[in-house]
Parts: sequence; C-alpha cells; structure tokens
Amino acid sequence: NCAWKAFPALLCGNSAVLKSAEDAPKTALLFAKALHDAGVPKGVFNVVHGGPEAGEALVDLADVVSFTGSFEVGAQVAARAGARLAKVCIEAGGKNPLVVCDDADLDAAAEAAVTSAFSNAGQRCAAASRVIVFDAVFDRFRDLLLERTRQLGDIGPVINERQLHRMLAAIRGMRVLCGGQRLDRPGFYMAPTWIEGSIEAELFGPISCLSRVETFEHALAAANESPYGLTASIHTANLKRAMTFLAKVRSGVAVVNGPTYGSEPHMPFGGLKHSGNGTREAGTEALDV
Repeated sequence: NCAWKAFPALLCGNSAVLKSAEDAPKTALLFAKALHDAGVPKGVFNVVHGGPEAGEALVDLADVVSFTGSFEVGAQVAARAGARLAKVCIEAGGKNPLVVCDDADLDAAAEAAVTSAFSNAGQRCAAASRVIVFDAVFDRFRDLLLERTRQLGDIGPVINERQLHRMLAAIRGMRVLCGGQRLDRPGFYMAPTWIEGSIEAELFGPISCLSRVETFEHALAAANESPYGLTASIHTANLKRAMTFLAKVRSGVAVVNGPTYGSEPHMPFGGLKHSGNGTREAGTEALDV
C-alpha cells in the first residue's frame, strides 16, 4: 500500500507525505529507507507517525489526499478534504463475494475460495469473505472447502489483540463449520474459520461466510446486497452466466474462475458504493489521481 500511494505522486514529479498505520509504523520507515537508498532526495518522500491528529493535519494541507481504511473514517476524510475542494482518493474496504455455480469446477473453486479468504490471514480488502454456493452442489463444495482449509499451514497472525477479540465476538453464536477459536501459541493467531450464515461487517481477518442459493439470479442478488462493492468472482462453465455476472455485479473488480483479486499492478483497482469514491489505484489510471 505504501508503494501504491507514493509511486504515482513521485512519478509525476511531486513530493509525498505518508502517514503510517499506528499498528505497523516500521513498514513505512523501511519503505522510506529503500527510496532514500535508491537515490530519492531528502524531503521528496516523507513519513509521519501518529494517530488522528496527524491524519487530520495532512488532510488539511495536502493537495491530493489518498486514504485506505474503513468506510467511516474514509467518509470523514472525504468530507474534511472536500470542504476545501481538495482532490481525494478513497479505498474503503470490501465484503467480497465469490459465487460457485452448479456447473463450476468445484476443486478449482474451493482452492480459489481458500486462497481468497485466508491469504495474509484474511487481512486483505480484496479477501473473499462471502462464498455464495448453488444449493445443488453446496454439500460437495463445503466438504472440499473444509478439507482444503484443514490442510493449510501457518497463515500468520492478525494485527493486534483488539482485532482478535473483535473477530471472536463477531462469530459468537454463529454456526461455525471449522476454526472459530484463538490458536494456542504466542501471538494473535486465529484458526482459519468458516461460518454458515452471514456477517455484514468487514472483519479483516481469517473468517469467511458460506451461504447457499437456489439460482443464478439469487446468487447475483446476494452478491450485490452488501453495501460494499470492491471485488467479486464467479466460478462457472457457462459463458452467458459469466458475462452477465461481469455486467451486473456491483463491484469495481470482477473475475471469472479465479480468486477475488486486488493487487494486480498493471490493472486499475478501486470499488463502488462504500468501497470507494470512484478513483482508482495501480495501473496507469493511478496517475489520474
């Protein structure tokens, strides 16, 4: 994310100031050191640390403000910057659907769902947190999915203890198919978790929801019912279904027979609805911000 924010500004001849995430300040410092070692002059790329007070100061000063985080904070940033008509790029998370049709390659779909849900311990805005499966293949797909999940190695910890407790509280009382508990090891590790049902909030961790639908129309409606619209995927052998999904899913990025992507450097990335304000990062479109 540091690179996505900094490189377009630097390539266009601007200086840049990056406010690091409070829970991961060293990443920003290492990125700044790499730029300095590569020959970027002092003062061209800068890092500041802090909480809301640091972010508010930058929003009040910068010619272009690029933010990645929650919808709630993104809306505040957009309103504050908009008061002086500053240009704003907002990327505000997702609750991304992966649809599995009754004609899908179930092995490939299960692999894509597990990869999408649990890479980086689910701490990706493009993670597949809603897997929507046709009822005709639901039981078979669920068994494949759970078997692949049990075969996973170490998926890494979540960012902090507060986030771990938030996730455990969110699934309390839900029907847990696997996982659902903190792992017994040092650090903030949670077992890869599948629940049958739905959670509206973006949890940003190794938890995904599995639900069943009767028809393609129901699947498309379920994919679009979230207030978010960042990435989406459909698994099907039917070209008409695939093209209809691409045309009608309310998502900034859509994929056929693959994971829910979010980090292709040559492609524009950004969402609709609560996921973003229409601007795009990565690809040549990032230069338009």
